[in-house]
Amino acid sequence: MVMVQRQQDKKARLSARDWADAALVAMREGGLAAVAVEPLAARLGATKGSFYWHFGNREALIEAALARWVEADTEEIIAAVETEPDPEKRLRRLFTEVTKPAVADPTEVSLLASSDHPQVAAALRQVTERRIAYLAGLFTELGFTEDEARRRGLMAYSFYLGHTQLGHAVPSVLPSREEFPVYLEATMDALLRGA
Repeated sequence: MVMVQRQQDKKARLSARDWADAALVAMREGGLAAVAVEPLAARLGATKGSFYWHFGNREALIEAALARWVEADTEEIIAAVETEPDPEKRLRRLFTEVTKPAVADPTEVSLLASSDHPQVAAALRQVTERRIAYLAGLFTELGFTEDEARRRGLMAYSFYLGHTQLGHAVPSVLPSREEFPVYLEATMDALLRGA
């Protein structure tokens, strides 16, 4: 009975995912430089020993955090919009769901600012290629040739990144909440013209 009570009193053990999520939050808040073991341990109410139980070094933690970002901000989003059978509705839903939150979440901009770091560069390349390929696939489904679908996928992704960057650098130039639907519709119309 005493042993059970002691186990219940102990904090739940942190998982590697807990550490990766905390590192991703640190990246979001302070860039890659904010990923440091001691401050993360303090934030999590853990010891450095907990960190070393899961990771051999900081680079392994960065790798795990970037993997979480790839999964949450690309693969999970694609899986969610894939439930829509119509490719045009899927494209519109995708942009509606990702454009506004990207302005509020500085993770992407923070990672772009650290693109000279080899692990970040690899994750950005992976995400960029996956997202553009997905967009190109949607444009192919809409009847565009493979080359034109690729160009439109790149334009659509450039719109997303530009919108995200402006949202962090100069948010005053972006449309207001009331104007946003018209802005997004105009963007979609331009991307779909000729379909």
